[in-house]
Amino acid sequence: MRDTEPPLNQTQKLRLQRALELLESLSSVTNSNASVTVADTIPVNQEDGVLKGHGTTELEGEVVATVCGVIERVNKLVYVRTLRARYKPEVGDIIVGRVIEVAPKRWRLEINFSQDAVLMLSSMNLPDGIQRRRTAVDELNMRSIFEDDDVICAEVRDFMRDGSLQLQARSQKYGKLERGQMLTISPYLIKRRKQHFHHLDQYGIDLILGCNGFIWVGEHVETKDNMIEDEPVKPDPQNDKSKTSMSLEEEEEETYTPFETRQNICRIANAIRVLSTLGFSITIDVILDVVDLSSSKGIDIHEMLGAEFYVLVAEREAERRNSSTRRKR
Repeated sequence: MRDTEPPLNQTQKLRLQRALELLESLSSVTNSNASVTVADTIPVNQEDGVLKGHGTTELEGEVVATVCGVIERVNKLVYVRTLRARYKPEVGDIIVGRVIEVAPKRWRLEINFSQDAVLMLSSMNLPDGIQRRRTAVDELNMRSIFEDDDVICAEVRDFMRDGSLQLQARSQKYGKLERGQMLTISPYLIKRRKQHFHHLDQYGIDLILGCNGFIWVGEHVETKDNMIEDEPVKPDPQNDKSKTSMSLEEEEEETYTPFETRQNICRIANAIRVLSTLGFSITIDVILDVVDLSSSKGIDIHEMLGAEFYVLVAEREAERRNSSTRRKR
């Protein structure tokens, strides 16, 4: 566990230690050839002409790990992927970032990388949804799209010459994120998968698991297709007042998040915090399992960050992995 672990009494310490020991024994059985520590020997076939990559060295004719992590093999290349390290981006990654600067024709974002990421105005889906050349007017109105401290979802497009990342947000599913909260966890806890966008219909929540360790939990927002425009209607002066009052009511409804939805956001966010502190991989199934556990036990949202719930989650995960291991046998 991390430094943020809650204070445990003696009984809770014993229960947690027993659960973590069971998890460690199960992981060592299933991943005996995958995880290594410093000075562990990596099994390779020297006759195939192995290429030694990051985190490896040759010692007395054997390939030895120089860091703790997981063995990765790409054709003849063998390297060790460190776990608790900064985000290492790849093209196509779904990321969540925060705007730190509005520069000419671009936004700069903090994405938990060694350098800031860049989102060009030309790589951004405009609010009107029309694909066209960006003009000087668009550049002047950049702050109406994104401004400082806005949270954005985007995709890694390419690497620039100076080593920074170039992002793109050319789809309606990308863009500004509102009415929710952003969590920061270690990037190694989020595995690259086919789907990083999740709509939890039963809770009315949108969940985005950013590959860079930033997670967004917010109210569900329907993506609107702005490419379809309505036919122009002639103005009616008699209905101007009624239309103005209706538009104000609609704006209030759009900016208001129901109390139940806010509770669901906090419950799911606390479930992610507990899993991150325990060092468990963050997946949608595990998150929902922790949320269901808190609801079934009648645990309030603020009590999820207490010591007892941490122990319950560890015991539940150990029991789940143990049962799945038995079924495979």
